[in-house]
Amino acid sequence: MKLFKNYLLMTITLFSIEIIFRLVMKMTIIEWSLLRVFISVSIISLLVSLIIYKTRRVPTKIITFILCLIASIYALLQAGFENYIGVFMSFGTSSQAGAVKDYIKDYIDSFHWYYWLILIPILLLFIYLVFIEPRLYKKKDKEELSINIITKKQSLNAQLIGLTSLILLIGLFYFTLISNKMQNNIQLQSNTSLFINPSMPNIVVDQFGVTTFGLLDIKSTLSPIEEEIIEYNVNPKEIKEETDYTRKIDDTRWLKVTEEETNRQYKNLNNYYLSRKITDKNKYTGELEDKNLIVIMMESANNIAIDEKYYPNLSKIYNEGWTWKNAYSPRNSCSTGNNEMSGMTSLYTINNSCTANIYKNNIYPESIFNLFTEAGYSTSSYHNYTEQYYRRKIIHPNMGSGHYYGVEELGIPYSNKYEEWPSDVELMEKVLENIKDENKHMTWITTVSSHQPYGVDSKLGNLYIDEFLNLGYSKPLARYMSKLKTLDEAIGVLIQGLKEQGTLDDTVIVFYADHYPYGLNDKVLNEYFDYDVSINNETDRTPFIIYNTELEPNQSDDYTTYMNILPTIANLFNLDYDPRLYAGEDILSDDYSKRAYFANGSWQDEKAYYNATTGKISYINEENTYTTEEIQIINKEIDEKIKMSNLAIRTNYFKHLYDSIKENEIKETTTKVDKDTKGSS
Repeated sequence: MKLFKNYLLMTITLFSIEIIFRLVMKMTIIEWSLLRVFISVSIISLLVSLIIYKTRRVPTKIITFILCLIASIYALLQAGFENYIGVFMSFGTSSQAGAVKDYIKDYIDSFHWYYWLILIPILLLFIYLVFIEPRLYKKKDKEELSINIITKKQSLNAQLIGLTSLILLIGLFYFTLISNKMQNNIQLQSNTSLFINPSMPNIVVDQFGVTTFGLLDIKSTLSPIEEEIIEYNVNPKEIKEETDYTRKIDDTRWLKVTEEETNRQYKNLNNYYLSRKITDKNKYTGELEDKNLIVIMMESANNIAIDEKYYPNLSKIYNEGWTWKNAYSPRNSCSTGNNEMSGMTSLYTINNSCTANIYKNNIYPESIFNLFTEAGYSTSSYHNYTEQYYRRKIIHPNMGSGHYYGVEELGIPYSNKYEEWPSDVELMEKVLENIKDENKHMTWITTVSSHQPYGVDSKLGNLYIDEFLNLGYSKPLARYMSKLKTLDEAIGVLIQGLKEQGTLDDTVIVFYADHYPYGLNDKVLNEYFDYDVSINNETDRTPFIIYNTELEPNQSDDYTTYMNILPTIANLFNLDYDPRLYAGEDILSDDYSKRAYFANGSWQDEKAYYNATTGKISYINEENTYTTEEIQIINKEIDEKIKMSNLAIRTNYFKHLYDSIKENEIKETTTKVDKDTKGSS
């Protein structure tokens, strides 16, 4: 029967693609999710076969082959993208298509040879359709062919059987979503939630397969699903004895606004943030009060950059400042723009979108810029490249930056060739020139010199390449380390310039990285490190430093990420802020969880590493473990933080909250004035 033969061909091909994809991606094969993957590709295959069979006019073999070819190429590209960038690509990141075009050669070059095995099923399908099937038909004589002529009744029966089978398969697929047997009880999100809203691509690919993820991603892109609204109620605050460290925040107006709020999303966001704990002040509160602040987000800087043999300036700062040895810069879609945004707002960006660009018009009154503006600082931000990838001319002012300086305004020479990037040395010289007359300033700097690609020649990549080639490193790693030298020199220029201006002692500098050096796979990075970066999320380990000449050097073993920068700095500078509004934590607080949360929902601390993709946990010491209930509590907390951050971003919540409280304040003032006027008359 033509219908069922086509169904079998598609199912075998698509499922083979899924099996090989899981093998090359080193995903678990023998688990319940594989049954769900098989059912999902069976549904896709049967549905396509029924549609083709019904139309009759469509050339069945051609359509079947084209669809399987698309699935093969998509799976291959996803494998390469995850290897190259560290996340699965989504149609929500289409604004970065230009960037992909620029590094396509490095992207293809980064493929492991075994990724091409994903194309074996489509090759076999091609051989069968073009060479084997025609020969099988030729062996049949005319009499046999006449016997196989399908009657109208047989056709209807075939369609009926196909439709019935499709309904049963869909029912079985639904059962796999709701069955406790097929649900990992420590998975970050339920399979039902992920099917409705594939906001965690890594988990969706693991649980549903790469083909189904592609279809779900298209669906959610064309018809976005609102973030699941979790109902929160504000509980009475726990009454506790006040101390000198008690942080007092008056919620009267916020509660009034919440009571009057009619929008369900805003109301639940109000309740969520109001219900969170107000962390107390601590012994570090105000430690850096009234000093200047410079935050430097270093492009593609991993821990190679703190090697004192090659990078004296950054390593000196690392050893003389406050540093966190277990600091990470979690990857996600559009990591530079999104992780810059997270550093400025302490919110989790939307995992499968270029959040910074898509929501560039949002306003964040609680951002790092606005906190310092309220404290009487002048604020500014700098980046030595154009608007080609991120719309910083819009994003930064909306974040509260008093003035954003791009490469054109700074007058720094730059090239439109992807492999050539401006010098960070010139960037620091321009920054020093601009801030020399500032009394109290908060300055944000995003560097660019150490940007990929590392697989081709470039001015900065070749500047010191011989030094590192002579050490036995491969060309890609040597080019990267050469580019880091320019970053290190730029930091030296900044430190020396501040010293000459007489402001170094009064300036705090915070260093963090946007992400690991894309384009360098684990094998290349392992040429330098004495540990395997492919284990857990070690690729994402990056420097995090708070530096001031008056601070006593200190190295912490606590786990952290860039999400914690804003609340930590706000407390150190004794700014007027509400810690409940941030997904991150003050890492110097007595209540700090000492845990690094990653953008995909994974987490790591001194006891364990939880892999959100697989839903499995591995322990550093098997004698020191978590109970299932403890893991579920941790996962619930991170899931809520991600979901509520995402909902707040999608709805421009913080602007709405600020405007509502201001409006309520004006109403109260007007009412009071009216009463006073009537009373005096």
